[in-house]
Amino acid sequence: QNIRERMAGEQLVLLDFWASPFCNRVKIALAEKGLKAREREEDLFGGKSELLLKSNPVHQKVPVFLHNGKPVCESTNIVTYIDETWTSPPLLPTCTYERARARFWADFIDKKLFDTGGNIWRSTGQEQEAATKDFIQIVKLLEGTLGDKEFLSGDKFGFIDIILIPLTSWFYAYETFGGFKVEDHCPKLSAWIKRCSERESVAKVLPCPQKVCELVGMMRKMNGIE
Repeated sequence: QNIRERMAGEQLVLLDFWASPFCNRVKIALAEKGLKAREREEDLFGGKSELLLKSNPVHQKVPVFLHNGKPVCESTNIVTYIDETWTSPPLLPTCTYERARARFWADFIDKKLFDTGGNIWRSTGQEQEAATKDFIQIVKLLEGTLGDKEFLSGDKFGFIDIILIPLTSWFYAYETFGGFKVEDHCPKLSAWIKRCSERESVAKVLPCPQKVCELVGMMRKMNGIE
């Protein structure tokens, strides 16, 4: 089935912000399914749109995925929704044990990675050193679960990979401000990043790490950290 056929009668809209790894998860999941949503870029610094405030009144955050006008919020939840609505090809494994494992790691990534990385650029001195140490610990755990597998989801690119890979476009900013290199600590995870980045669904979506780093530098100034 081509994209047009699969989208016949489906109205897919994504409330988006270019650098948001959470929005980029949704775009990769859609691309893996051969779907495309109309992307509406939000101005997160100037003023959020009426549609965003109405669609996600609880958190008022992107991404929001609108399927025929019905809003679905929170990126991991949206990726699961996409997987259950358009079942082929599946992103989550069919085995219930493997599904539970995938959800565990998605939850771990959600709770730990972005916030810890954020602590690196939001701080200076000893606080920054501690945040960097925490971050390295987390990526080492992820490298441990990757082991010698091709992908975090196993031998095929899947759910856990989609949850993690967009966050890696922020790694360069963390490295720049934290003064370290992920590759020095996690060579296997670095090789995994390269492998995933060669996939069309990922390559088309991930923003340039240098541009993300510029954005982070701007946010540091806005927060008076420089």
